Amino acid sequence: TAWGIGMLVWSIFVMSLDGFMRPYLIRRNANLPLLLIFAGVIGGLISFGVIGLFIGPVLLAVGYTLMTAWIDEDNPEESAPQIEAAPVATEE
Repeated sequence: TAWGIGMLVWSIFVMSLDGFMRPYLIRRNANLPLLLIFAGVIGGLISFGVIGLFIGPVLLAVGYTLMTAWIDEDNPEESAPQIEAAPVATEE
């Protein structure tokens, strides 16, 4: 029973450490707010179960990136490349 109690204590320690370290490590490689990643991990876990630990932050990261690109967009006419039409040859 001592081994079982030891494993239980170790499992609780590792799970709690994993819950806090995973968002921090994800944020280190992505340029996203830590609170957003933490919300993605917790929300994904609640919504999708264990696989949500990976799906949640990805969905929020894609949504956050699209939203910031949409907000930062100044004017689509200015940022679009200007393409000039080639003159059309006519027969006379």
